[in-house]
Amino acid sequence: MATPSPDLATDAPRIFATTLWGMVRSAGEGHDASTRPALEDLCRVYWRPIYIYVRRKGHGPEDAQDLTQQFLSQLITGDQLRQADPAKGRFRTFLLSRLDSFLAREWQRARRQKRGGQFTFIPLNTTHVDDHLARQSARADDAGTSYLREWALTLLKQALDALRQEYEMAGKREFFQAARSLLSGQEAPAYPGLSRQLKMSEGALRVAVHRLRRRYGELLRVEVTRTVASPREVDEEMRCLMRALGEP
Repeated sequence: MATPSPDLATDAPRIFATTLWGMVRSAGEGHDASTRPALEDLCRVYWRPIYIYVRRKGHGPEDAQDLTQQFLSQLITGDQLRQADPAKGRFRTFLLSRLDSFLAREWQRARRQKRGGQFTFIPLNTTHVDDHLARQSARADDAGTSYLREWALTLLKQALDALRQEYEMAGKREFFQAARSLLSGQEAPAYPGLSRQLKMSEGALRVAVHRLRRRYGELLRVEVTRTVASPREVDEEMRCLMRALGEP
């Protein structure tokens, strides 16, 4: 694996960081009280794929918000985490399995928790999500496909946020803001104009963008590594997520 540029922040997450499975199992077994805040952060990151899945199952915005909140509250309180099985490999698979079970059985027996009640620990800003779903209403995607695509987009966002933080800590905020559009592989005519904007030679800019892309790929692998049971599964999961985004 390529080594990141030494002038970037050195406290970035390591590639073999603790997996989400480790946190989930520890919380489910009640071994570490500190995992609850971490789980709350986890839910703040991954609520959107869950919400979109529930919406694609035919629930309206208000019901989908209630269902998403109730499901995530059970994860945080540990009711569902005791059944976590890392043998299934992917954390997204575990979440979807538990969500299907929740929608099919548990929600039918549970008293509906209104928004503003006990479990509103996550501010679900669903306006943009609902607008996105309205624009995509003509797509033939099923709920599972939508969930997988949104999961992939969530990991990309997490990696991009980590990349931005590294560059800002290294005093390279202007470069990152200007060059982030090149992460997708965009070429000319972007380079000549950008080199003038940043007062860099085009050659130096291309080297800097290469480093930016490389580090982005490394940080994406960090995020993916945390969601699988073994580092051996990372490459396969990366390919699966890229296919979900429509990339070869």
